[in-house]
Amino acid sequence: MDKVERLISIIMILLKKDVVTANEFAQLFNVSKRTILRDMETLSLSNIPIYAINGSNGGYCMMDEYKVDKRLLSNSDLENILTALGGLEQILISNEIEVTIKKIEAMVHPLSPKGSIHLSFYEWEGRSEILQTLKLCQESILKKRLVSFDYLDKNGTISSRIVEPYLLHFSETSWYLKGFCLHRQSNRTFKLSRIDQFHMDENTFIPRDYSLEQEHEASYQPQLVAIKAFISPSIKDQFIERYGRKSIETYSSDYFLATIHVPQNSVGFQFLASLGTNIEILEPQTYVEEFRNYLISMVEKYS
Repeated sequence: MDKVERLISIIMILLKKDVVTANEFAQLFNVSKRTILRDMETLSLSNIPIYAINGSNGGYCMMDEYKVDKRLLSNSDLENILTALGGLEQILISNEIEVTIKKIEAMVHPLSPKGSIHLSFYEWEGRSEILQTLKLCQESILKKRLVSFDYLDKNGTISSRIVEPYLLHFSETSWYLKGFCLHRQSNRTFKLSRIDQFHMDENTFIPRDYSLEQEHEASYQPQLVAIKAFISPSIKDQFIERYGRKSIETYSSDYFLATIHVPQNSVGFQFLASLGTNIEILEPQTYVEEFRNYLISMVEKYS
């Protein structure tokens, strides 16, 4: 966090809290107490009405006349933001997100009830390993710097890439970098966990009109096939979450009949195989045959 952002954050906190000590600010922003004292001097010289209170219960305050009487956001609004950020914090594992959460928490009235929603994410160990790549991606996007890396595609082929980075995208459990690949001369999406030897170059680039090209890229969808299958009650919830209640109907006391659309490729086969013996595909027959061949190739690995 740079000095300007820290100064703005100090003002936001003092607008909502009565007294904050220098030590509390130092811990919040991970800086020294001396740095906070210099920040307070800077704010005072900028005619921000901050004053110090001495004593055991002392700290820094802002004149009441300077504080806003009405908040643009209610406590309920702030709690909703904290709920969303609480989920992002566990996805990103980022110090910046933690600081943001603490700043917003400082704006919530201390007597307001705690949030009624709690988000939990599995603590994947690998998530922390790609954090550095994630931060470099963010920095390169902001600074409009080219990035270079080795990329391992789904077929196991390694290639060296130079990319104009435009967007970070999080989907389900994975982070992706979207940008313009200079080698392929087209838009490409790269999964961060498949990236190695990531480097932010000194060379900058002039951004293309990426939004229009992005629409063209987003128009591509894998071929989906409508299949019917028996599913056991134990995975009914998974189908409701993914496809909605209309996708299933009662067939017998042992099975539900599901009608869903899945890719006719390895992605679709992998998803169906993950359901194990809780699913039996009925039709179309061509899909049943291809899925059977996929399963046979799996079994042959252990023959």
